[in-house]
Amino acid sequence: MEKQSKRVAVTGGHGKVGKTLVPYLADKDYEVFVIDRDAPSDPNELAMVADLTDFGQALDALSSTGEDTYARAEPKAFDVVVHLASIPHPRMLPDSEEFRVNMMTTYNVFEAARRLGIKDVVWAASEVGTGVPFDRTDVPYVPVDEDYPMRGYNVYALTKVLGEEMARQFCLNDPDMRITCLRLSNVMDPEEYARFEGWQDDPTRRLWNMWTYIDNRDAAQAIECAIRYDVRGKDAFFVTNDETVMRTPTADLLDRYYPQAERRKTFTGNEVILSNERTKRVLGFKPAHRWTDGR
Repeated sequence: MEKQSKRVAVTGGHGKVGKTLVPYLADKDYEVFVIDRDAPSDPNELAMVADLTDFGQALDALSSTGEDTYARAEPKAFDVVVHLASIPHPRMLPDSEEFRVNMMTTYNVFEAARRLGIKDVVWAASEVGTGVPFDRTDVPYVPVDEDYPMRGYNVYALTKVLGEEMARQFCLNDPDMRITCLRLSNVMDPEEYARFEGWQDDPTRRLWNMWTYIDNRDAAQAIECAIRYDVRGKDAFFVTNDETVMRTPTADLLDRYYPQAERRKTFTGNEVILSNERTKRVLGFKPAHRWTDGR
């Protein structure tokens, strides 16, 4: 395999996505540096413990180069920043505190990268910024695509909506910068697929995101595709698997639960409703893991 030249900082590298992404990138010969509020369990991991809500700590962490006695702080220490760090669900903290943590973390990472001359950022946005839970909001059309109207229904979703607008403004103000926003769907590890059987007789349990998911291994693949993406400016991509979490045909689910939504295509089988078509076409993303594999 050709040696990768990129040095990548991964914020929140000890979280659910990070635990799969970091070894995935290392296997592809990226040099990975983890920035997280939790200390690494592996003493050999290149990492720094930092509170990214503090701008000084974010700036210092993203200037990390070298290691051990050769470690130092320099501008342009990384080729790409993958920003995963976030409170991952609403109501894990009081709303105002979750807003503060998620917004300050994202601002600090974007601004620290800009000041340090790091022009490539991949940010873990979310499907929730398009109106999740969809059973509580209007659904004008399907499939849901990157042009779908944004809506922050709860504080977590609001931080994703505002984060995407902040990314757009950063890139408007610095034409050499690009921030690629990956709208990750509900991330699932393989051991969680046993739960899917319990949803088959009650589709309403997954109505909130139109029965969508992304395998964690495929999320890592999508992030690596975005690392290689080299188009300046803010862009957004849905990261979903090709099929829903249901065996019921998608057309039947739409007939029953979203009859008012304009259908802009004919759905076949259990085809996903939050479309990954552009992600596959532009980034070269190819979902490889299905929840029905081996079942």
